[in-house]
Amino acid sequence: MKTNRRCRALLAVSLNLMALLFSTTAFITTHWCEGTQRVPKPSCGKEKKTNCLNYGGNETANETNQNVVHYSWETGDDRFLFRYFHTGIWYSCEENINAAGEKCRSFIDLAPASEKGVLWLSVVSEVLYIMLLVVGFSLMCLELFHSSSVIDGLKLNAFAAVFTVLSGLLGMVAHMMYTQVFQVTVSLGPEDWRPHSWDYGWSFCLAWGSFTCCMAASVTTLNSYTKTVIEFRHKRKIFEQGFREEQNFLDQEAIKYFRERSVQSFTPTGEVSMVSGSRTKSRLSPTSA
Repeated sequence: MKTNRRCRALLAVSLNLMALLFSTTAFITTHWCEGTQRVPKPSCGKEKKTNCLNYGGNETANETNQNVVHYSWETGDDRFLFRYFHTGIWYSCEENINAAGEKCRSFIDLAPASEKGVLWLSVVSEVLYIMLLVVGFSLMCLELFHSSSVIDGLKLNAFAAVFTVLSGLLGMVAHMMYTQVFQVTVSLGPEDWRPHSWDYGWSFCLAWGSFTCCMAASVTTLNSYTKTVIEFRHKRKIFEQGFREEQNFLDQEAIKYFRERSVQSFTPTGEVSMVSGSRTKSRLSPTSA
């Protein structure tokens, strides 16, 4: 039983550690959502000769560079660039079309004013989610390595399960609130930021993977707790039944013993009284004659 309890505790600790690592990584990265943004092409110049608009109408430049597009109402999407972007809880980064690299801006500033409160609630919930995961992980480690008795281990196990379940619920609420804020920002955010197409990124997958590992750790911890309690109750029931049977056996043996002693003590006394009575009668008979 002790080996099984240790294996279950080690599994719960591993799942909780994975949940903690996944949630921390997702919280600090900027790939919750990613996609493309449609932005107008910049004007061509000395430093920018590709993916730009040529307002000068230079035919020679147009012949030598196929990426240059003349400004016209009939060019349609040729007048636009589709730049890659990715967004996290804190920052939104997009490809810099005028230079190499990316430029980032605060996603909290991009969110509509009506959604800023929900976004801050999401941030607070994510922080509490990570903190409760740390508390649950610490309690599980104490139960695994430093519990001196089974009772102390059960207490730590119960508290770890409670903190892990609470952290999982907070994490689920935080992820859902952030998703709601992002969808509203897509519709009501700044025009120069609104995505043309988007999808969820690997940080979002890590966040929900963390939630899955967290709930699996809580279920494993609760299972370990309930199974240990059931095993103790079963052993206690067997012990009580054996104790009662032994007590009944001892009582029967004691009754039998006292009965035999009472019979043995009564039989010699009767014989002595009968013998003494006959002797007295024999002594008195000649005198009476």
